[in-house]
Amino acid sequence: MKKFSLLAVILFTAFTVQAQEVVKFAPLDASPVDISYFPNKAVKFKKSDNPTPVIKVIYARPSVKGRTIFGDLIKYGEVWRVGANENTEIKFYKPVTIGGKTIPAGTYSLFAIPEKDKWTIIINKEIDLWGAYAYDESKDVVRVSVPVKPVSELIEALSIAFTTQGSVANLVIGWDKTTVELPITVK
Repeated sequence: MKKFSLLAVILFTAFTVQAQEVVKFAPLDASPVDISYFPNKAVKFKKSDNPTPVIKVIYARPSVKGRTIFGDLIKYGEVWRVGANENTEIKFYKPVTIGGKTIPAGTYSLFAIPEKDKWTIIINKEIDLWGAYAYDESKDVVRVSVPVKPVSELIEALSIAFTTQGSVANLVIGWDKTTVELPITVK
């Protein structure tokens, strides 16, 4: 009887395992998602030492892969999502000032209009978009023109980081041989 019970359990387990649906996970994305915080590493400290994040940027990081980026892949004069896949989101945990305009705490999208010598950086109210295809200029919160700063070494993957100057957090966007900085004054 013990052998029969053991056999029944083994057969039941085999049929149950076979009946389960195999989940097919998506392959690794060619433009992985990353997050940048201001202050840098704000969420990596112990809770008691934790400086509360003030700004958080979630973006996908496409790579150059030997392509000509600005002026070709990313057309000059056209709205770009600052990344790949879904549009880049920027969250302000407290009010900030950009281009002389106060922006309330909240989550926004980040777009840009690249040109050879300057970019127009756009903070927009609409989030959860794929790319810039449904971009709506009427939902812009602020537009700021910033100069392009060429760099000598290639930045293979789109990168976003922050630098600090007093109460100003500079949002630095770098890709290919181009960087721009958006000054954000923290209230």
